[in-house]
Amino acid sequence: MPPPIITIILLLSVSTTTLSLTQEGLDLLQAKSTLSDPTGILSDWNPAHPTPCNWTGITCTHSNSVTGIHLPSASLSGPFPTTLCRLPSLSTLSLHNNNLNSNIPPTISACRNLTHLDLSANYFHGLIPSTLPDIPNLLYLDLQENSLSGEVPATFGNFRRLQILNLTNNLLNGSFPVVLTNLTTLKELVLAYNNFIPGPIPPQLGNLSNVEYLWLSSCGFSGEIPATFSRLTKLSNLELSYNSLTGAFPDIVFELRNLYQLELFNNSFSGELPKKGWSNLTALRRIDLSINHFTGAIPVELCKLPLSSLGLSDNKLQGLIPVSLAKSPNLYDLRLFDNSLIGPIPSDLGKFSTLTTLDLSYNKLFGEIPSGLCEKGELYDLVLIGNSLSGEIPASLGECRSLGRIRVSKNKFSGEVPAGIWGLPHVYLLDLAENSFSGNLSSIVSVGLNLSSIMISGNGFSGGIPEKIGSFSNLVEFFASDNKLTGEIPQSLFKLNHLGILDLSKNDLSGRIPAEIESLKQLNELNLANNKFTGEIPNEIGSLPVLNYLDLSGNSFSGKIPSGLANLMLNTLNLSNNQLSGEIPSVFHKDVYRDSFLGNPELCGGFSPRCVENYQSKSNHNLWLLRFIFVFSGVVLAIGVIWFVFKYRSIKKTNQGVSISKWRSFHKLGFSEIEIIHLLNENNVIGSGASGKVYKAVLSNGESVAVKKLWEGSVKNDEDAKMTSQKEFESEVETLGKIRHKNIVRLWCCFKSGNSRLLVYEYMRNGSLGDVLHSTKGRLLEWSMRFKIVLDAAEGLSYLHHDCVPPIVHRDVKSNNILLDEDYGARIADFGVAKFINLTNKGSESMSVIAGSRGYIAPEYAYTLRVNEKSDIYSFGVVILELVTGRKPIDPEFLESDLATWVQTTVNEKGHDHVVDPELEYGPKEQIYRVLDIGLLCINPLPMSRPSMRTVVNLLQESAVDGKPKPITNKEGKVSPCFEEEDCSDEASLV
Repeated sequence: MPPPIITIILLLSVSTTTLSLTQEGLDLLQAKSTLSDPTGILSDWNPAHPTPCNWTGITCTHSNSVTGIHLPSASLSGPFPTTLCRLPSLSTLSLHNNNLNSNIPPTISACRNLTHLDLSANYFHGLIPSTLPDIPNLLYLDLQENSLSGEVPATFGNFRRLQILNLTNNLLNGSFPVVLTNLTTLKELVLAYNNFIPGPIPPQLGNLSNVEYLWLSSCGFSGEIPATFSRLTKLSNLELSYNSLTGAFPDIVFELRNLYQLELFNNSFSGELPKKGWSNLTALRRIDLSINHFTGAIPVELCKLPLSSLGLSDNKLQGLIPVSLAKSPNLYDLRLFDNSLIGPIPSDLGKFSTLTTLDLSYNKLFGEIPSGLCEKGELYDLVLIGNSLSGEIPASLGECRSLGRIRVSKNKFSGEVPAGIWGLPHVYLLDLAENSFSGNLSSIVSVGLNLSSIMISGNGFSGGIPEKIGSFSNLVEFFASDNKLTGEIPQSLFKLNHLGILDLSKNDLSGRIPAEIESLKQLNELNLANNKFTGEIPNEIGSLPVLNYLDLSGNSFSGKIPSGLANLMLNTLNLSNNQLSGEIPSVFHKDVYRDSFLGNPELCGGFSPRCVENYQSKSNHNLWLLRFIFVFSGVVLAIGVIWFVFKYRSIKKTNQGVSISKWRSFHKLGFSEIEIIHLLNENNVIGSGASGKVYKAVLSNGESVAVKKLWEGSVKNDEDAKMTSQKEFESEVETLGKIRHKNIVRLWCCFKSGNSRLLVYEYMRNGSLGDVLHSTKGRLLEWSMRFKIVLDAAEGLSYLHHDCVPPIVHRDVKSNNILLDEDYGARIADFGVAKFINLTNKGSESMSVIAGSRGYIAPEYAYTLRVNEKSDIYSFGVVILELVTGRKPIDPEFLESDLATWVQTTVNEKGHDHVVDPELEYGPKEQIYRVLDIGLLCINPLPMSRPSMRTVVNLLQESAVDGKPKPITNKEGKVSPCFEEEDCSDEASLV
């Protein structure tokens, strides 16, 4: 049969199949054509079947009519597919947690038979369509976590049957929508975290007689809770936190007999809590009145309720914790931190209820820890920081296998710690600091493999550090300063590949620092001050790639300052009060190191004039030696020239023999891999990254590139180091190889040479933001330059979070990973620990260990190891605070705190002026304050309250003095994140 006839038959076959598809199937295929489907979840939406009822996400009636579309977390992007509204029987449409990024069209009202509409957690923007109430039978409407703006339409008062309305976490503004109080059918009204104009709670809310769930946190409310709330007889959950409500505790609450949860924290309530009325709330299980100004004692009647959670944190309550509270049978979560409570912890606490969380921090409690706290075997969080508790830790806690976090620092505990504490299987944070514990650490008989933080500073622990310390394989932080520890540092400690902070200062440790310290590639802080260490400082410390804090003061180190220390990018260096000699390396001849070498009388150079005196006194005696050196040098030079010529010819002949395995090139290259390899010498080292040395290579064509040579993990048994290096290389390649954005550092190519893995980037002339900002160059960064940097960096992160599919979380956002070009344009760099987020896990993934740098890590990430884009936003908020204040994220002035906490506290107590960098004295104050406020939004302790990076970019652009910068657009005039000179073809697979 001739080929043309075969073609005709095939075309007729396809046409027949398409024609046999129902009209609903054709409508769905048209909807599919308007969407980007990078994961292929709609791949089975095709004409192979005459009915779409077997397609992914489709539900049908018995008569094969489509009634539901369920496609949550499917990575779909594009505009809202309006053709779906042609389906005559469609009653349920759920597109939750996708990347849909258009306006919600007014024509959505054509979906006449919808009863359930869920468009939450997308990127819809613009106004909410006023036509939505035209859908006559709509019962459920969820538009939360988008970027919808403007006012809630006045037509929303016309819904006929609506029961659930959720508009949380948008950019809605204007007055609070009182029109919603007409919807007497409502059972749930959720409007939290919007930007409504501040004002009192509308008394008309009392008209919602059927409402059961009322969540109005952060809606700008002030004044008192209106008396009309007494009409809300079906209300079971009332959440009014994060407002500015005032006055006494609202007695009207006692009339809400069905109330299950009451959250009024973070307001300005004052006065004593009512002593009577609590017995009316027989259904109450959770109450949180934290961060107010309540005074007096906790009411006894309140404590007799069958609470499941009680939160009265951050108030000014005074008095005892009632014994009756401990006998509540349903109590499982008790949080009374940051009050003025006084007296002992009730001895029966935990015996009558399945207690899981107990946080009584920062009160005035005394006495001992009750032995029955874990009697039911479910206690997970035990937090008692900052009280006057004493005695020993009960042995029963050493057998509580459910424990995950133990924090009892800043008390008066004494005696030995139960040995079992160290081996509890789920404990990841053990904080015993600033007490009077004693005993020998060598009594550790078992090892908790989950431990990532050990804090035992400020106690009386004695004896040596046990060899078993090396079995804590996930250890990230080890604080053991100010004890009575003796002996040498055990060799096993240098097997802790994740160790980031090691503080052994103020002990009686001795011996030498072994060269094996170079294996601690993640070490960020090393403090061995005020011990009895001897010998030379090992040069291997200079190979620690991320070390920025080094304190070896107050020991007996001798010899010269090792040249390897010049490779480090240190924020803090202290080698004072030792027995060092010789010349101070020129790299440390800076003001920042002025006090780093005091108390070493044999040192010279830098700020010490001793070398000059020594050389003058010895010059005559050494004249003969100098003459000999000159003659000897001449001979060596001649031999060296002859050897060089011989080697050069040999290398030229064997160039082809260099083992190069090219992995991938991402741009048109004007250089070869051979040329790169021959430029990698120590004279060209410009710094160390998180996973290797960085070289500047000036190519034969005059251009410069930056080359990262990853640590090889070449120690024989260092398989973990090899694995880490391999993972970081693959992560960097996988991430940067797919990105084309003006604010992301460009990866030219990557390849292997022997055992080395090499990444070649564009060269950034001005180095990192951290280096510039926290050096003498910081004075050159006027406000306009700082604003440009923060906006550039924000746009880069916004691209990673919103325009890449799947989204990318950087996980190590900090000023040292923001690089600056010759015009101080900013690029996000160092993607060695970046992660693609699997949207099927609802936008978050669990990591095995903490990534990131101290001072930048979001609080929830440090404790839960759950990572999503909100972790990056917190870190970026810290970068904003750095730019505005000029301060480092960790500074001795902050004591045990950090920059984020210091700024929040200072701004609240003294105002913005007291935190702004003095170098910005003549900058535009109003704009600086606005940017500072954006930074404070980003470091909100509540992850869901942090703005998205897209919102951060918008807020920064709105704060610009000259208006919004002009975005880069493509040929169609649409905003494009690509380079203007780059081909954006790769972007199609990403956006």
